[in-house]
Amino acid sequence: PMMSLMRKFMVGVVFGLGMDYEVLLVTRMREAYVHGERPGQAVVTGFRYSARVVVAAAVIMIAVFAGFLGASDQMVKMIGFGLAIAVLFDAFVVRMAIVPAVLALLGHKAWWLPKWLDRLLPNVDVEGESLRKHLGDSSEGPDKDRELVNA
Repeated sequence: PMMSLMRKFMVGVVFGLGMDYEVLLVTRMREAYVHGERPGQAVVTGFRYSARVVVAAAVIMIAVFAGFLGASDQMVKMIGFGLAIAVLFDAFVVRMAIVPAVLALLGHKAWWLPKWLDRLLPNVDVEGESLRKHLGDSSEGPDKDRELVNA
């Protein structure tokens, strides 16, 4: 027997965890793309630097949910087993295989934003790319400033 609320509960929890993994992976890919890498190479770079964090987080969550299997209550066991399998599938199959493959296949279109939506959304430049362009050549970054202070 399956608890009727379990499906809704699992979808909510797995969706929240999946979005965390997605943000970790795709943010680094987007950063590499914004800094001038080709789309396919940006996916590889982002995956290389973020995959270990996602694997570690997924393994921790799977271990926590698998710990519920030792409970005496059948509903708790069912929730723990379901969430452990869902996180395993979501993190390793969806987030670390399907999403990077689709982004690599889409190329530049994966990062394209319609002009009307670009005007509506705020420009959040976490990496400081627009500031770097405004100040001039990116090679005059912190090392150049340090030279001026030491002079």
